[in-house]
Amino acid sequence: MAADKPKKLYRVWKGNNRFFCGGRLIFGPDVASMFLSMFLIAGPSIAFCGKLYYTIVNGNVKNPAHWYAILIGGCALTVLDLLFLLLTSSRDPGILCRNSKPPESDENSDINTPSMEWVSGRTPHLKLPRTKDVMVNGHAVKVKYCDTCLLYRPPRASHCSICNNCVQSFDHHCPWVGQCIGIRNYRFFFMFIATATILCIYVFVFSWVNLLQKDTRVLKAMSQDVLSDFLIVYCFVAVWFVGGLTIFHFYLICTNQTTYENFRYRYDKKENPYNRGVTKNLLETFFTKIPPSLNKFRSLVKEDPPSVMQPVAENHGEEFKDRSDVERRAKYSEEHSSYSLPEILRNLDYDDDDSEENSKNSQDGPPTFDNSVPDDDNVKESLEIPIPDRVLDTHDDGRIEEILRSLRESSQGSHVKDGETVQSSSRSHEDGNIDSIQNSAAGDMAIDHRVKNHGQTLQIGSPR
Repeated sequence: MAADKPKKLYRVWKGNNRFFCGGRLIFGPDVASMFLSMFLIAGPSIAFCGKLYYTIVNGNVKNPAHWYAILIGGCALTVLDLLFLLLTSSRDPGILCRNSKPPESDENSDINTPSMEWVSGRTPHLKLPRTKDVMVNGHAVKVKYCDTCLLYRPPRASHCSICNNCVQSFDHHCPWVGQCIGIRNYRFFFMFIATATILCIYVFVFSWVNLLQKDTRVLKAMSQDVLSDFLIVYCFVAVWFVGGLTIFHFYLICTNQTTYENFRYRYDKKENPYNRGVTKNLLETFFTKIPPSLNKFRSLVKEDPPSVMQPVAENHGEEFKDRSDVERRAKYSEEHSSYSLPEILRNLDYDDDDSEENSKNSQDGPPTFDNSVPDDDNVKESLEIPIPDRVLDTHDDGRIEEILRSLRESSQGSHVKDGETVQSSSRSHEDGNIDSIQNSAAGDMAIDHRVKNHGQTLQIGSPR
């Protein structure tokens, strides 16, 4: 089937690299920065060589043979610098092979590991230690597990977040070449910055010589040769950058460090297990054989099927599987509810027919307290009912409903506390129901008797 047709590795590579020439050239994701570096090198160099050639041809120099040699030297340095730039940027820096499955868990070898942090991100069914200890030249070195590549990185390897690859002897990701710097291209990277430094000094010096050989004064010669002025200033600025970088990396080579290790581990405070002495370190960097690439990017491979991930529910309306989830959901809704009724009012029956109240309101006319008495949603603001040891019987003859109904029909609030008589200043109504509730001693005694029997203090605040 077409789906099972093998593809070349560079076409299904999971890193962020960009491949050219059928996978023969491998660049970083920011390959455009390499062309910028080429322009910054080739532009001034071509201007310098063109200026020298024009000066020689016009016979404005005393010894043309010497200046031809200077011209050839400038061209050679420019071509060499660009060649080292291409070798650094288009080469596999030492990318480690990715694993399609995590390594097998070896419990016996993991018992003595000092790390108690276990890998569970992409391998939830395996117990893999986050770090392991390996011996390098008699020193214990920690190696970390990479969740992306599903492997334990070798010593000195690290994962580049820009290229999304684990790289052997990872030094840094250079934005000027658009590539990681590792074990397979570090030599060319150093030669690139060293050649760039030499080229800057070369152009800077001979631009001054070109000005000083003229018969006029220096200031007048500078005013007449703007291109040489520009090259002098440009090279003076650039040499501080590439020259400082060259000196720093030469120090790293002599001490056998990488940029990553220098900033992270600080070998000046502890012993470097990779340092073999200056001479051996230089021989190791420049004269040892470059290891072959671990990945054959032009080889045919079968594309792994995409893994199906279980979606993680992020909302609170998901289905709950067991009793504990149901309890958590009930607790969540209770905690996040904007308002909860007092317990004494939770069992009230609010389904009574309101026809009686509606007819009563229609007969009495528009009440004067309609805008001040709180509705059912604001009962909490109007009632302050402390809950005693025993809860009032809310279904006894519907007295609670009768009290609430009488409050809505009154024009002022009343206070009932410790058996005091309910007082009201509302006007009398045609049906006499309000007067019977306010003036009936039997009604007052019934309320007082109910409050005392339950040991309850009922305080009804005036509506605001």
